[in-house]
Amino acid sequence: MSWTDFYRRRDALDAVLDAASDDPAAPLTFDHDLFATEDELLAALHYRWMQQLTGRLGVALEDAAGDRVETVTHTWRALAAEQPVLRAVLDEHLTAQDAVEREQRLLALTAGLADLTEPSDEIAKVGAAFLALVRNAPRAKAPARHRRLAKSA
Repeated sequence: MSWTDFYRRRDALDAVLDAASDDPAAPLTFDHDLFATEDELLAALHYRWMQQLTGRLGVALEDAAGDRVETVTHTWRALAAEQPVLRAVLDEHLTAQDAVEREQRLLALTAGLADLTEPSDEIAKVGAAFLALVRNAPRAKAPARHRRLAKSA
């Protein structure tokens, strides 16, 4: 793929997400010269999500001194909050089970909830359960910070 093709595909993905911002569940409109099928488009969108997630998980785990589960949870949620349209489009349209399971396995393994010696389908099940908790569990409130007000002169 040339740089020109790369930028055309990147811009096309951005256009899809821009068009989907009002209604991520609506049928996706895309350039059929760049993506032959909706599945090909969704694979490219999922690849974008996974690139960002994998990179952020790597940095977060390197910087974290605490609980891996909490680090992975926070990282996934932060990316979903930063890329809400991308996440919503994937949630609404991505049906490729292998792509979904790839993300689930990544989360389970990265959080330390599964081990590579376990069967792949079991790792995906653990990841699916973990992801359901990440999506649906209430978020912990940040501790309230009190500050003293300076006396006025």
